[in-house]
Parts: sequence; C-alpha cells; structure tokens
Amino acid sequence: MPEKKDVQLSQLVDTRDTEKVIEEVLRIFYYHYSEDSALRVRLAFSQVRSLFAGEFPGYRECLAEYHDFSHTMNVLLTTARLLDGYNIQRVFLPEELAIHLLLAALLHDTGYIQEDWDTEGTGAKYTPQHEQRSIEFLKRHFEVFEIEEPETESIIRLIQSTDLKTDFARILFPSEEEQDAGAILGSADILGQMSDRAYLEKLLFLYHEFREAGIPGYQTEFDILKKTREFYEAVKGRLRDTYLHMFELAHHHFRERYEVNHNLYIVAVDRQMAYLDKIIGDQTTNFRHKLKRGDQAKLHERQAG
Repeated sequence: MPEKKDVQLSQLVDTRDTEKVIEEVLRIFYYHYSEDSALRVRLAFSQVRSLFAGEFPGYRECLAEYHDFSHTMNVLLTTARLLDGYNIQRVFLPEELAIHLLLAALLHDTGYIQEDWDTEGTGAKYTPQHEQRSIEFLKRHFEVFEIEEPETESIIRLIQSTDLKTDFARILFPSEEEQDAGAILGSADILGQMSDRAYLEKLLFLYHEFREAGIPGYQTEFDILKKTREFYEAVKGRLRDTYLHMFELAHHHFRERYEVNHNLYIVAVDRQMAYLDKIIGDQTTNFRHKLKRGDQAKLHERQAG
C-alpha cells in the first residue's frame, strides 16, 4: 500500500464543525457496527450539544472555555479512531460496549455544566470533581439518552477512566474488554486535547479554569505553558503503562483508512511540544505573540482582563 506523505491530523476533519465530527464518528462506527445502534450515539450527540449550548432544561450554557463542546468533540473523534484501530488489530469490541464507550466520551465532561440556580462563576470551579459530577448527571438523566439503568454502571466506569486522580488499576471492570475500553477513553481524553491545532492557545483558557478552581501552582499564564511540558512527560507514562498502550491503535486506523503509516496523534502532539519548547526558550518577545490560533477574541478579552 503506498504511503501518503505530509498528511496532518487537522486536514482530515475540521473539528470546529461539530456536524462533520459526528458524521466522521458514525462513518467509522459503520465499519464494524449497525446503523440502528448508531442512532443512540446520534441522539446522545444532539442532547449533549444542547446541554453545552444552554438548551437542556435546568442547565446553563457551558461557560468553561477550555472544557467546552469542542473539547468533547475532539475526545469523541479520537475515541472512535482508537476503537477502529482496536477492531482492526484485535478481536472486535462488542457492539453494546462500543456504544457505551462513545456515550461515555460524549458525557465525560458534562460535570462542567452549571445548573440554572448556579450563577456564580463558571463550571471551571468544579474541575477537581467534574468527573463525579458527570457521573451524577448521567444517573439523573440517563433516560433522556435512551440508556437503560443497568447500562449506566458500565458508562460510569468508563467516565472514571478519564480521571487522572483515579488509580485506573483499581476500577472494578467486569471484563478485560471493558478495561480496554476504559483505557481507550482515557487515552482519547489526553490525545484529543493535546493534538488540537489550537491546544497551546487554549492552555491560556485552562490557566483561568485552574485559577477559578483554586488549583495551586499557577500564578501566571506562562506558568501553565512551562508546566505543560512536565505534564506531557507524565502522561506519556500513563498512556503507555496505565492505559495499556491503547494510543498505538491510532496508527492502525490511519494506515487502514488513509494509507498513512504514522500515528498522526503522536506526530501532532510532538509538534506541539517542540513549538512549546521554542516558546519557553525564546525570551525576546512576549509569548502571546507566538500563539496565533484559536479564538482570538476570547484570548484578547482574557488579556485585557
């Protein structure tokens, strides 16, 4: 199979267009599973999009600028690609578990959404406990997503897999397959955000989320840039050891579907880190001048504030 050169992750799907993202997710899903089952994923997508937009009864729109719906879409697409790589390389993940995996990807950050009565600050203040809040949201509203109550236990375990504070090995998965699914989602949560073209710019939003949540160690925006390099070195071990090398499955997806013999997620993240090192090492200009992607209007508002 001939190899395609110089393909970049951002060229495959415009992740800013949420309809294109869900279409690509479902297209990948159809390689292995039924269209009828995909209807549940499409419904959940619509409901979660409404939630983040402030159109879900009882909830405000998402005010967290880093953990927004775009982040959820990046994680969902990454999850679908890793799932595809899993099914190419290994025995198929059972269809019901595959659905639970995609539902968990859609629901994993719903804990950042504030209820109507909660008008102080943004959902970023819930950063330390947002995974548990996401689980509580699922328990409260599972019927809206056409999820049967017994199914919620599996989805809960998958959401728990994204919590970096949780000992993944202690999650009581009932099967090796579900553990693999949890490792896929945990990996997708890391890769999906760090491979985003505007990741370095969005770190400035993450800084303000951390400040609102009272997370220590971040006195300036530049602090989060410096600590992101340390963070990546730490999560590389988690991707490899804790999450069972599931990140490598993306390579099989890109090779099979795009004739690209690279893991484009790792390529994208490595480029981000190389540019980050350049920013940190260059003291000649303000680091903001080197960050040009993302929502510039919001960035300027933050700078002025």
